[in-house]
Amino acid sequence: MGYEEHHRKAEGIIVRCAVITLSDTRNESNDTSGKLIRDLLTQSGHTIASYQVLRDEPAELEAAVSTLLESDQVDAILTNGGTGISKRDQTISAIEKHLDIELPGFGELFRMLSWEQIASGAMLSRAIGGIAKGKLIFAMPGSTQAVELAMTQLILPELKHLTRELRK
Repeated sequence: MGYEEHHRKAEGIIVRCAVITLSDTRNESNDTSGKLIRDLLTQSGHTIASYQVLRDEPAELEAAVSTLLESDQVDAILTNGGTGISKRDQTISAIEKHLDIELPGFGELFRMLSWEQIASGAMLSRAIGGIAKGKLIFAMPGSTQAVELAMTQLILPELKHLTRELRK
C-alpha cells in the first residue's frame, strides 16, 4: 500500500491528545504555545483529553506522563517547553525514559525546518518524538513559533497516520 493510501485509510481517525506545557513562568492564562497546540488539534478534528501547565521540574513531568501513558483516554502526548540546553531544561531526559521507540526523524526534520527560521540557533533544540506504551509522544520547544512549525509541518500532517499504525 502506498503512502497516499495509508493517509486515506486514516482520514476518519480522531486522536485523543494530552497537552503539557512546561514553564516556570507560564500559566493557563498566558500559555500561548499550549493554546496554539490545542487550537490546531481541535481545528483538525482531534480532541483534548488533558491539558496541564507544569513547572519545569522533571519529577512533575515524569509523574504526569506516567499517568497519561496508563490512561485509555489518551492516544498522544504533546509537550512544549524544556527542550533547550539550560540546566532547567529537563524535558528530554524525563521523556526519553518512557520511550519504547524513538522517531528520530521528528527531531531531525524539526531542526532542519527551524534552520530556515532561526539559522544556526536550530542546533539548540533537542525536540524529540517517539512511542511509549503504544502512545505517541512529541516534545516541542516552548516558543510559539517553534510549536507552530512542529504542529503544522510535522505533527498534524502525520498524526492520524501514526495513530492508525499504532492501533493495528
